[in-house]
Amino acid sequence: MKSLTVRQREVLDFITKYLEDNSYPPTVREIGEHFNISLRAVHDRLSALQKKGYIAQRYKCSRSMKVLKIEHDKGDVVYSAQIPLLGTLIQELPVLSKENYVGYITVAEPFISKDLSYFALRISDSTMSGVGIYENDIAVVQACEEAEEGQIVVFMNGNSLVIRKYFAEANRICLKAAEERIPPVYCQNVRIIGTLSCIIRSY
Repeated sequence: MKSLTVRQREVLDFITKYLEDNSYPPTVREIGEHFNISLRAVHDRLSALQKKGYIAQRYKCSRSMKVLKIEHDKGDVVYSAQIPLLGTLIQELPVLSKENYVGYITVAEPFISKDLSYFALRISDSTMSGVGIYENDIAVVQACEEAEEGQIVVFMNGNSLVIRKYFAEANRICLKAAEERIPPVYCQNVRIIGTLSCIIRSY
């Protein structure tokens, strides 16, 4: 693949960092505002990145960019791994038993690290669409049992896996959807399965 220009690398780095921080990609306007350039200039750089195989995007669809390849100073080789895709209903415990797998997906750094464990989950509803997580998206989740304030977590609710924002209150835990019409879940204890690493969206 062709190497990147300095400006193209800057845009790719911004998209990658934005994805890491927000779990969804920036819009064309947000990229333009960050670099103080016109929308036409942003489209030109994104088109070049796509032609060179670094990103994929669906035109006229907001927040549809996916980073396919990260360019490092020492080359383009990055760590990648197959991670299990779970069904939304858990039939066997522990959760990561092979009986609960419905397939595998391949994910590369910086969205995963070789030192951590991950699983994936297909989103089954629109309750988190307010933070850019939509039905049929695939959530890549770092397996863990604890979360920090405001993190997006996957937790057990009966035999179902549910994705929500985590907040610790004085005497209880609050698990909030991103849609105001969905009431929050309050509990004393919650079985956290993992925290969101990134979102994968297909068209």
